Amino acid sequence: MFFLSNPSYIYILLIAMALSSILSGQISIVSILLTIPGVLLAITFHEFAHAYVADKLGDDTPRRQGRLNLNPLSHIDPFGIFMLIFAHIGWGKPVQINPRNFDRKMSASACEALVAFAGPLMNFILSIALSIIFYAIGTFFSGLLDITVGKTIMTMLQYAIIVNVGLGVFNLIPLPPLDGSKILKNFLPYNAKVWMENHEMIFYIIFLVIWITDLASLIINPIINAIMVGLDSVIGGLFSLFL
Repeated sequence: MFFLSNPSYIYILLIAMALSSILSGQISIVSILLTIPGVLLAITFHEFAHAYVADKLGDDTPRRQGRLNLNPLSHIDPFGIFMLIFAHIGWGKPVQINPRNFDRKMSASACEALVAFAGPLMNFILSIALSIIFYAIGTFFSGLLDITVGKTIMTMLQYAIIVNVGLGVFNLIPLPPLDGSKILKNFLPYNAKVWMENHEMIFYIIFLVIWITDLASLIINPIINAIMVGLDSVIGGLFSLFL
């Protein structure tokens, strides 16, 4: 418990993980530079989606805190960006909400679940939009693929698609502090929800263990790969009709 009650220890551990990836040669400077635009896009739209849905449901907290915009500076957490680039698991600046402000057309729990789901959903929508752009360029502007600028753009798009799919899938894991835990709570019986809230520290420990031991990759990589294959099959197949 001492370890978890002192965030600095967790940050040191996470930085060590990231540095290990760099020193082991798993990440190159070029791939870092090509990944940054996709990371900024994914986190900015993810957090904006949380803020937008909360605002539409009656909670003006995100609006008052300046989160209803697509300015990356409003949404990025520098350390979270660093971790997403180097350790492939990161986060943005959390959108704060006040459940008491929801308009009560549905339960506060359901509203919280919708706000939580909005982030991953936005990442999946972005991955589809970026895939369409990727295949459109490859189909109608294939000449770009023969020049360095074109190859760079296509690589950046590929990274952005992967980052968005990965961020969407990862956030749906039903463990605090991820969005999936907030979605899950809405479907739990009252007693189970209370138990989960009272034992949240246990779930944080499970989350850290999954992260540190790289079990997260074993869990979500097959899902990410399946989605990527699906995008390639459906969107790539549609654009192949124009060839």
